[in-house]
Amino acid sequence: MPLTKLEFRPGVNRETTSYANEGGWFDCDKVRFRFGTPEKIGGWQKLSIISFLGTARSIHSFAALDGERYRALGTNLKYFLETGGSYADITPLRVTTSAGDVTFAATNGSSTITATDADHGAIKGDFVTFSGAASLGGTITANVLNQEYQIDTVVNSNSYTFTARTASTTIPDITVAGELSPTAVEANGSDTGNGGSSVVGAYQVNIGLNTTVLGTGWGAGTWGRDTWGSAASLAAAGNSIRIWEHDNFGEDLLFNARDAGIFYWDESGGTSARAVALKDLAGADTETPTVAKQVLVSDNDKHILVFGCDAETSIGTQDPLLIRFSSSASLTTWKSEVTNSAGDLRIGSGTKIVKAVETKQQIVVITDVGVHALQFIGPPFTFGIQQVGENTTIAGPLSVTSVDDNVFWMGQGDFYVYTGQTQKLPCSVKSYVFNDFNDQQREKVVAGSNSAFSEIWWFYPSADSDENDRYVVYNYLEKTWYYGSLSRTAWIDKGIEDDPTAASGGFLYLHEVGNDDGSTNPVSSITSYVESSQIDIGDGDKFVFMRRILPDLTFVGSTSDAPSANFTMKARNFPGGNYLQTDENSVTRSATSPVEQFTDQLFVRLRGRSFAVRVESTAQGTQWRFGAPRVDIRPDGRQ
Repeated sequence: MPLTKLEFRPGVNRETTSYANEGGWFDCDKVRFRFGTPEKIGGWQKLSIISFLGTARSIHSFAALDGERYRALGTNLKYFLETGGSYADITPLRVTTSAGDVTFAATNGSSTITATDADHGAIKGDFVTFSGAASLGGTITANVLNQEYQIDTVVNSNSYTFTARTASTTIPDITVAGELSPTAVEANGSDTGNGGSSVVGAYQVNIGLNTTVLGTGWGAGTWGRDTWGSAASLAAAGNSIRIWEHDNFGEDLLFNARDAGIFYWDESGGTSARAVALKDLAGADTETPTVAKQVLVSDNDKHILVFGCDAETSIGTQDPLLIRFSSSASLTTWKSEVTNSAGDLRIGSGTKIVKAVETKQQIVVITDVGVHALQFIGPPFTFGIQQVGENTTIAGPLSVTSVDDNVFWMGQGDFYVYTGQTQKLPCSVKSYVFNDFNDQQREKVVAGSNSAFSEIWWFYPSADSDENDRYVVYNYLEKTWYYGSLSRTAWIDKGIEDDPTAASGGFLYLHEVGNDDGSTNPVSSITSYVESSQIDIGDGDKFVFMRRILPDLTFVGSTSDAPSANFTMKARNFPGGNYLQTDENSVTRSATSPVEQFTDQLFVRLRGRSFAVRVESTAQGTQWRFGAPRVDIRPDGRQ
């Protein structure tokens, strides 16, 4: 018989059985489809050996007028600015005490220090920086006390504890690989003082949750987080994870902790300056919003918009459906008057605004039940809003991304797109994703575009994981779907930077760089594979015998001198049966000039009614792309 060419439909289909999906692909990992054929995705490398504290859920890139480039990232513990591979802590302060408000007490032989501060408002895990303290008389010196600490326990509303440590020349929430960590310092019998009358405590905003807590009773929300009677701010009082939203006001930065405060960072003050509350800016109206779900700056008309915020007549009381906007190009004018363009409007359906996304033409506002389009219309109303979609769902505020005028998001059991009208995205892997999905942690779903490959990525937690460990991709140019395993908690496409940036485990990673996994030292290989559905060759009641394969792979883009991939054929007798025979051979590049050459033929011995093809690579420095292989088969009789 002549050689049979193997051709497959692009994308992965898990909405039917492998047998019914004949001629298609059924499984993959670390593979994308481009121009109709599968290939290994690009590798990643650490942006820096320096790590940050907490779990980053969002990243925002921007540039100053002098060309300085920043990546802003908010974690459940802090807010950082990355520049040049280093991280500056610009987390806003919640309160700074007067001198003498804080006192200390130590116990001989213990590194635990008790701080007393009436109505401190702190919760377990908060950060406080002490200054002006005097030695307690022994090993707990002024240098030991006068630094930043994370609170270990909250004793009550007036006291808490922390662990004394050696004075550090680096910020304790930044870790450099190979650097020794500060060690605990135990008090001795001479540490009988209280730190003196000049101690000042600068408390950073309360930390947020890293895992969504559902239900009621012990362990839900702030219940059980600390001793009865300890304080909890609005930022920590909910059951939702800490999510930061951010946008630029010129070269400066506006950001907010979701359902909490709104803050401003002035680039001219440098990275040593912390962000400050918007309401505390000089000249700010008393009507300036103090709580919001999201802050956004309208690029076309330069209004600051806050979504799900407090009304100017009831500052401090959040309305989850209210939208307010400042006067044009103003940080401080929020009281609506005939002499300015400040104002508000309210969405009439749903229970809360989940996400607002700016496109070239409008701002798309997604609530828990519908979609609205917000547009600048000029005076006297400034903005107008209309509903453009209903009966929709959304996984969470991070599950949305946009490409030009199109907005994509993951819902609860579906995927959606807004292109001027709202519609569900047909998805060939929907059952695979949502049948193995931790719905309790759906707020962690992160969406991001990878425009170089016309892709939308969603990272999500599988059923047995509390953190994102899977991804699913939609190629909007080729309208194909594929998926895999990868832990990422935040993602931003290339823009002012050359490559997409993602976060995981306290590090930032540059993606589509090289061919390997740069999360290890030294780097390690990436295991990538794609496997087809079953292929019937001949009539269903006949067996066929396969003896030879002419593989068709290209290794263009590989950095190894001898990149390789394994080409496997599997034989099966019945649609629901196991593969009874497999035969695997390695395909290796042998030359690259003048044309790429590789293993010319593979010899196998397989007999069955149907076959599947699998290509897998575990080799370092390997980039591969599937072509159109041929197989040599002949009839082998009936059963």
